[in-house]
Amino acid sequence: MNILLLTRYFPPEIGTAANLFYELAKGLSKKGHSVTVVTGFPWYNLREISDNYKRRLYLVEEVEGFKIIRIKLPIFGTQKFKLAFGHLTAPICSVLGGMASKTDVIYIYSPPLFMGIAGWFVGLFKKVPFIMGVQDLHPQCYIDQGVLKNKLLIHILESIEKFCYDKSTYITVHSDGNKRYLLDVKGVPDEKVYVLHNWIDTDELVPLPRLNWFSTEHRLDDKFVVGYAGTLGLSQGLMSIIDAAEILKKENDILFFIVGDGIEKEKMEREVKKRHLKNVRFLPMQPKAVYPWVLAASDVQLVTLNKKVNTPVVPSKILSIMAAGRCVIGSMPLSGDGPKLIKDANCGLCVEPEDPLSLAKAIMELKTNDILREKFNKCGREYVVRKFSLPALIGQFEEICEQAIAIKKEQS
Repeated sequence: MNILLLTRYFPPEIGTAANLFYELAKGLSKKGHSVTVVTGFPWYNLREISDNYKRRLYLVEEVEGFKIIRIKLPIFGTQKFKLAFGHLTAPICSVLGGMASKTDVIYIYSPPLFMGIAGWFVGLFKKVPFIMGVQDLHPQCYIDQGVLKNKLLIHILESIEKFCYDKSTYITVHSDGNKRYLLDVKGVPDEKVYVLHNWIDTDELVPLPRLNWFSTEHRLDDKFVVGYAGTLGLSQGLMSIIDAAEILKKENDILFFIVGDGIEKEKMEREVKKRHLKNVRFLPMQPKAVYPWVLAASDVQLVTLNKKVNTPVVPSKILSIMAAGRCVIGSMPLSGDGPKLIKDANCGLCVEPEDPLSLAKAIMELKTNDILREKFNKCGREYVVRKFSLPALIGQFEEICEQAIAIKKEQS
């Protein structure tokens, strides 16, 4: 098959979308498919940008047997403005690059929601099916967080969402709860929605020694490290981590090690300074090659969401933590699919969101129980290899693509 992947984010950028699409492209290419990725020029979560990406508007790369087409539309201003404006520019880049690509099927990553329009438009022009890969349910997640309040704008975005769902051949979501949401709330037909769990390359991300070069370099060897690695955004409910650190500040051997960037980082740093907390340390987002060592250098890893998250999201970092053989403490709405995954995998503990006292108690429970912690480490790794390994889910993805192509031929 000739497969066209449209995404706003791609390595060397750091994040869920970038990693998922890189691994998908690599896996499909290894199975003999011709894969083209259309994306922008890298900038997100990068402190330095390679000279290879500067002063260019168009670039074609060959990596791991697949092609990457990069198109640049200039974006200026603060990171927050770039993120918002990129919702509009990324689909334009996808259309321009997609038109020049040979393909039998198109797969897009949403958010941004407008990527669905790009996928539909290129599919219409190429007369091929387009599959919409939905990670976050937009615009609902913005509504839940109180970021989006204007009724007219909500109506417009929900109309665009419905248009994308209607025009797609298939829709993939990463959990059963997300499928139920599309069926029950959005009225999408059952036969149109597939649960395609997020994948993880369990051959690349493996358990590593707790004491390693990264832990030594950052003076973590003699600490019980409570790690958080990822985006520091609005929906994460991150202040509960700072509150828990304050509760546990007399536990001299506990260190909260927060690795990441985002719009909430400055606020967190101000609070740590204001409260004179010595048990919280920050580090910028690390390159993909360093990430496994970040996880390895922790004793437990935190995954948090705030109370306002009403959609059944599964933070993808849970899979990475499990693959790395580290246990999870999930602080998130217990009705969501994230806690269900942690329970099914037997890989950690879950507490109510934005409840720092319960979070602190869970940390102490795992700190004082080495046997339980090791059990969670082992069970998580075994579960993710069995359920979410890249080869197994690549096979499912191929089947969805083949069915979409067959339906398109029947309709022609």
